[in-house]
Amino acid sequence: MSSLEQRLSRIEEKLKQENEEARRRIDLNIDMSPQRPRPRPIIVIQLSPAPAPSQRAALQLPLVNDGGSRSSSSESSPQHHPYPSRPRHMLTLPTPPYSLQKSLENVEIDQKLQEIMRQTGYLKIDGQRYPAEVTDLISEGEIGSGTCGQVFKVRFKKTGHVIAVKQMRRTGNKDENKRILMDLDVVLKSHDCPYIIQCYGAIVTNTDVFIAMELMGTCAEKLKKRIQGPIPERILGKMTVAIVKALLYLKEKHGVIHRDVKPSNILIDAKGQIKLCDFGISGRLVDSKAKTRSAGCAAYMAPERIDPPDPTKPDYDIRADVWSLGISLVELATGQFPYKNCKTDFEVLTKVLQEDPPVLPLSMGFSLDFQSFVKDCLTKDHRKRPKYHQLLEHSFIRRYEVLEVDVAGWFQAVMERTESPRSSQCYSHQHMLHSLLSR
Repeated sequence: MSSLEQRLSRIEEKLKQENEEARRRIDLNIDMSPQRPRPRPIIVIQLSPAPAPSQRAALQLPLVNDGGSRSSSSESSPQHHPYPSRPRHMLTLPTPPYSLQKSLENVEIDQKLQEIMRQTGYLKIDGQRYPAEVTDLISEGEIGSGTCGQVFKVRFKKTGHVIAVKQMRRTGNKDENKRILMDLDVVLKSHDCPYIIQCYGAIVTNTDVFIAMELMGTCAEKLKKRIQGPIPERILGKMTVAIVKALLYLKEKHGVIHRDVKPSNILIDAKGQIKLCDFGISGRLVDSKAKTRSAGCAAYMAPERIDPPDPTKPDYDIRADVWSLGISLVELATGQFPYKNCKTDFEVLTKVLQEDPPVLPLSMGFSLDFQSFVKDCLTKDHRKRPKYHQLLEHSFIRRYEVLEVDVAGWFQAVMERTESPRSSQCYSHQHMLHSLLSR
């Protein structure tokens, strides 16, 4: 077996392991009995073993359904049978003095925690700040779940606002904790970007983190499944403008690369708003380069991330997200994932490396500038692939920046005439290619 095949096999094995871990996490039943006392939000940080399930207070945000997406969209999911909960190790949040070993990673985590803790315990909605506890969140049903937690449609009792709340268990898993912190850190800082999901605040308890976000309609992946075919170019034009501007904002304002651009992380609502979400595996850029190991969904992963020159020293940049955007556009524009007939992650990864990049079919009548834009995004040599500022100068982007498109009307018509997809898993690609969490 060649070194490349060995590398692909290792990636595939990691995906399988992550898949199993994710299913175990999703299948844990959270006891939400209203007779049990609710834990009060805490501001203490130290590593400690979790209490036995019989000793732990239950949270009062009732589970209604279970389903697929991590996104904060309102489309509901089918029910599943609960499994018994298991003992976990929890991360309780640190305030000095604390005895964590001072590695650089711990320092960064501590800084994020301290910043987040200053903003926890209240929600800021429509410019007004309200003290908030878990008891103020009235669940109207679960609208999705994924590797990192569950998302509920929730009514905020103090104001009546209907919002999305992501509930994430605080386990002792380092990668999962980093994911929670990164997602919180990015959304809390991105309040001034209209193309990124807005966060109203967070509530931290001794067992969970609750992130309150604006409620969107659904994700692009579920829309594709509802339509059972292509999404019109005019809608994708507006979607492209929004996502490129969101990615540019993350890079320019916060020095962040998203690393998980895919249809399930692109949200749309009845107002016609299009926003990017899920920053759990985003990474910090150092001299405009990502220096941590590959993360994200294999189906949308750029070639330079699958087969880097030196696997021990990741050295890719935001053009990896440009590739992911290109793959997403081909999938949404054609209604099909471009790497067909793949039964394993290994086959997909191999095709990404060995085959020519996907293109928009000439037979489907796409405009020349849309075809050109996708071709540029899917330039296999990342050194020749355009960055965001170049993409914003492309005629496709310039056209849809000014062209009036009734995204809201189209979205509402689709939602009225179609049914929710049977499988609401907001993971593109039928084989559910799961996230790589190692950094």
